[in-house]
Amino acid sequence: MSETSDWRQSLRKRVEVAAIATLGYPVVRALTSTWTWKVSGAEHVDAITAAGHHPILALWHGRILAATPYFANRGIVAMASENFDGEWIARLLGKFGYGAARGSTSRGGSAALRQLVRDVKAHGVAFTLDGPRGPAEVAQPGAVWLARATGQPLLPFHSEAASSWTLKSWDRTQIPKPFTTVAMAVRQPIYVSRDADANALEACRLELEASLRAAQLECRKLLS
Repeated sequence: MSETSDWRQSLRKRVEVAAIATLGYPVVRALTSTWTWKVSGAEHVDAITAAGHHPILALWHGRILAATPYFANRGIVAMASENFDGEWIARLLGKFGYGAARGSTSRGGSAALRQLVRDVKAHGVAFTLDGPRGPAEVAQPGAVWLARATGQPLLPFHSEAASSWTLKSWDRTQIPKPFTTVAMAVRQPIYVSRDADANALEACRLELEASLRAAQLECRKLLS
């Protein structure tokens, strides 16, 4: 029996999913409402929209929390695994105005990527480059493939909190503390040619990683 079908057949797990999403939303919303923001590169988002494009938001898995309120209520679609954790994450994101493409690079990924191809043309999508299992801060090729398939731009960004908790997870998830300052650095968009071959795709993947490293440095400058 698969992990996905296993939890769905458990009444207790279904109740837990609903409870986590329902109770978690006001907690997360209350926490994020206390943050002060320092942002660089916000004009890149506006420029993409003005050009009639929709971004493929590209971030590290460990920075999902800060990104959630910043890009909320724009109809952006994010990939969410079909397992127990993916379900409550998808429901919680839905309360912040996000859509969900169900699957991951390890389960149901092809179907989810096909959905993202459709969604990015209408709404924009968010892609955790090193998810769902890592290695941390190593970009997997899915986002670059999506940019080539759709002609839509990759938009790398990173966030750092002045004061935070860091989980002991593979992605070192950062949870900004109440009333802290959160820096958000949005980098220039990266376009991938529709006829990019394997070498060109790899070059774009490396460019994406380099852009995120630069965004990390920019965040530190914003907080210094």
